[in-house]
Amino acid sequence: MDQPKIQRLLRLMKMLTANYDLTVDQIADRLDISRRSVYRYIDTFRSAGFIIKKTDDIIKLDKSSPYFKDISELIHFTEEEAFILKSAIESIDETNLIKQNLKKKLYTVYDYKILAETIVSEKNTSNVHNLVEAISDKKQVILYNYASANSHSIRNRLVEPFAFTTNYIQLWCFDPESQSNKLFKLARIGKVEIQPKQWQSEDLHKEGFIDIFRMNSPEVFPVQLKLSVRAANLLLEEYPLSAKYIKPFDDEHWLLQTNVCSFEGIGRFVLGLMDEIEILQPFAFVDYIKHHLENSEHILSLLKPPSA
Repeated sequence: MDQPKIQRLLRLMKMLTANYDLTVDQIADRLDISRRSVYRYIDTFRSAGFIIKKTDDIIKLDKSSPYFKDISELIHFTEEEAFILKSAIESIDETNLIKQNLKKKLYTVYDYKILAETIVSEKNTSNVHNLVEAISDKKQVILYNYASANSHSIRNRLVEPFAFTTNYIQLWCFDPESQSNKLFKLARIGKVEIQPKQWQSEDLHKEGFIDIFRMNSPEVFPVQLKLSVRAANLLLEEYPLSAKYIKPFDDEHWLLQTNVCSFEGIGRFVLGLMDEIEILQPFAFVDYIKHHLENSEHILSLLKPPSA
């Protein structure tokens, strides 16, 4: 198959999976081909195993087609998967030409404008499509019926979206109301409506920090933990990005030195392995753990049946 034909097939695939309807004539016009050629390409998709949906003169590729999931799993990595793969590639000798080719391929798979619609859940597809368009055109959007976990409220939010997090789970936006950058979870957005107004505060757009325990904030602070071998292994298994911040302490322990956004994420990990971890700093984290333990003891005392 020649390169121009491959390019037309890929463009046609994108058209047939977008969140707008195109007739066969419109597709033919955009690809500068005949209606007959459009149907020929569609037959190619069908013979390859894709599911074709046709309503009147409008044709769509069904995203439930098994190949969409296969393609997504093959070419998209989470940040943690990418880190592990990158570490393996970096271990190859610098003189090896294959190393450079592998790195180039790894770094070229992250184009959310192409991949987003094939990897997000069907429920979020329309919202992601609008957000991708808004980011590309630098437009403000309204997030309708956003359910906030912090304020425990459901309301509409006018924001300036500018970046997705890994796997399109969350969205970085500038919030004109609070004049700050915030993360919004896609699963909590009812509907996204693109506004005619352009971004007003692009110079203030800045992604916040996300720590190895997947918590986020605009500011971070350092922590140090002394871990048993078991705790270190569990940390690496559950949070692979911690590999960058862990090193031997002595023959039987490891040292974790990293920055965290809050005590919440790291606190859950420490509370689950109290006998395997020593908090070296900060003292405020020690107080945080003590407070949680005291609250737990108080709650347990309330659950005890009255003595006879």
